Amino acid sequence: MGNWVVSLAGPRRVSLEPCPPDRLGPGQVRVRTCYSGISAGTELTLYRGSNPRLSKDWDDATRMFVPRQAAPAYPVVGFGYEEVGEIVEVAPDVADRRPGQVVWGIWGHRAEAVLAAGAVTPLAPGLDPLVAVFARPGAIALTAVLAGDLHLGDWVGVFGQGVIGLLGTRLAVLSGARVVAVDRVPDRLTHATRLGARRVVDAAVDSAAAALHAATGGRGADVCLELSGSYPALHEAIRATAHAGRVVAAGFYQGYAHGLGLGEEFHHNRIQLVAAQVSGPAPAPGTAGRWTGSRIAHTFMDLVAEGSVDPLPLVSHVVDAGAVADALALLDRGDGDVLQVVLRF
Repeated sequence: MGNWVVSLAGPRRVSLEPCPPDRLGPGQVRVRTCYSGISAGTELTLYRGSNPRLSKDWDDATRMFVPRQAAPAYPVVGFGYEEVGEIVEVAPDVADRRPGQVVWGIWGHRAEAVLAAGAVTPLAPGLDPLVAVFARPGAIALTAVLAGDLHLGDWVGVFGQGVIGLLGTRLAVLSGARVVAVDRVPDRLTHATRLGARRVVDAAVDSAAAALHAATGGRGADVCLELSGSYPALHEAIRATAHAGRVVAAGFYQGYAHGLGLGEEFHHNRIQLVAAQVSGPAPAPGTAGRWTGSRIAHTFMDLVAEGSVDPLPLVSHVVDAGAVADALALLDRGDGDVLQVVLRF
């Protein structure tokens, strides 16, 4: 395969396009992509055209979205942030990277990339390269767990058992929490049980709030992590949480809220609602000066290397990069058996 990049020409208009190779400069390495994972959250918002960055500009100074002044948002080229590949070329001044190393990082859905040597991390020996597409989703899940400030023995509801929710379930269990996993897809709840959830709730049938209150003698969850990006799920997470407890909103919510009633349990139970977002110097509230985005990603991959987290069973589809349109359409349909979809270059 030559040098190719995934391009989004407009909502649901995606293709793999040829592009010229980049020149290798000082301090850089050239990486040939092996696998690139597709995010079922952020990338689908781009694919569907609902991402606020498509219609508004982000002002770094005020940290606010403002009316769009820039050029049209499309095409979006090379989006994606879950990559693993092999170093094929190293600049003469780079001493700590070598050709043949398998590395992970963020360089988007493209066949090759030229990157700063420090922007890629060698994969731990003995690991299947496919696990490295989980570095970013794992970091998102760990950010939510850190924001929850979980403690040994806490009852924790994890709402949404997609890839990030399932990783969040596993990380919460490792933190000592008693996890109740919530989703509408029975197969995902089976995964959650395998990953250590004490109880599971099929939200299509039962009330997660009722289940968490029943599990805690009527008190409610100490913490709930909402990882689905659904406003009704956020509302149910608030309902499930004990008086003055914490709800971590880590899903990427789209549009304006429907199904979220802040005048109900949120108001009367004085729920602490915090946002967790993986980018920035302190991605999780209360972690400034200690937990950077880089540390979070590396910690997750350390947990994978030591065997505490095994994400490979969450890979449901591996498709050739040329079929990227089919891969995104598969995620867009939201079929219950679809978890991590991976492009193979």
